[in-house]
Amino acid sequence: MPIDPAARAASELPLPDEAARAHSTALARHIDAEIAANGGAIPFSRFMELALYAPGLGYYSAGATKFGEAGDFVTAPELGPVFAACVGDAVAPVLQQLGTSALMFELGGGTGAFAQVALMRLMELDALPARYLILEPSAQLRERQRARLFERLHPMLFELVEWVDGPVPHDWNGVLFANEVIDALPTPRFSIRGSEVMEQYVAVEDGHFVTQWRPADSMLLQAVRHVERRIGRALPDGYVSEVLPQLPYWIQAVAGGMKRGAMLFVDYGYARSEYYAADRRDGTLRAFYRHRMHDDAFAWPGLQDLTASVDFTALAEAGVAAGFDFAGYCSQASFLLGNGLAGVLSRIEHLEDDAERLRRTSEVKRLTLPTEMGERFQAMGFSKDVEFGAAFLAGDLSHRL
Repeated sequence: MPIDPAARAASELPLPDEAARAHSTALARHIDAEIAANGGAIPFSRFMELALYAPGLGYYSAGATKFGEAGDFVTAPELGPVFAACVGDAVAPVLQQLGTSALMFELGGGTGAFAQVALMRLMELDALPARYLILEPSAQLRERQRARLFERLHPMLFELVEWVDGPVPHDWNGVLFANEVIDALPTPRFSIRGSEVMEQYVAVEDGHFVTQWRPADSMLLQAVRHVERRIGRALPDGYVSEVLPQLPYWIQAVAGGMKRGAMLFVDYGYARSEYYAADRRDGTLRAFYRHRMHDDAFAWPGLQDLTASVDFTALAEAGVAAGFDFAGYCSQASFLLGNGLAGVLSRIEHLEDDAERLRRTSEVKRLTLPTEMGERFQAMGFSKDVEFGAAFLAGDLSHRL
């Protein structure tokens, strides 16, 4: 039976238009063909990889609108200039220490909003990099970024921007920055069944994607046992969650040949003890479709985002294993407060345009309030032969790791 995403779509989700449904069906059948070619099932991590990144079809590889009110979710840089300006304040001391040959390397450029503001702020701080590199898997987003930056940046700043297809291929010094990237790494999912660790696989039955549980391979098994040793208890029977055994290798790959510099990651997640809390029995995987969060990872492949929260303890371990010094960990609200937010607030207060002042005030609230992004999102930094300065001193959370 040919697979049809519409047959299982959750009734509360808006119905995509005909072209979008056709796109989703094409991706679903592409995944179905890979399942058939691999003995009738593939690991969930592979399903997630195809759903998000299959060339020309995956959510991040195709042309659907993703960011902003017309998309599926809103990221911090899309709210306005505050987030990127504060990140600029945080990384400027590092770039200044590295000198005129330093690079700034952004993973996943969104609409280009972050690069636009960050470059202008770094120019104000006399900390411009020699090149501003953007690694963006979506051809459509690359063009959107290019158009925005060409239109809104001074030509001198635009000339610094370069789109790349992978990590820096040579030794380099600089800053690597990633906002909401690790949550979109294809993740294995596991379940505890008695004394066994099982891995989620995806199969097809009656034209639908369905879950199968199979014994975990040695890499996943070791990763889950490592979690249990570190939290000091066995995970209970029936417990389902995610773990990223490949995270140390991914960090090493994206950092590439960085000899001196820093890495800064901002994402939503928890320290390990909270991530694997006993009452979080269904994991953190979620889907985002037109600003609706739901738990059906198989609905509308290619039209919805799939994410899992970040285990920041695992990220700290991976960064240190890659040869970096741990520089700090705090909530997004604390990070912004420690990196120039007071100056931003002062400038907002002096805006003569009442509507603009209201917009910027609302932006700051969304970025910092605990009920919004302020506590759910967290920042973590690493350094190598440079000083990050006071970037993480406000509200340090490293004791939670």
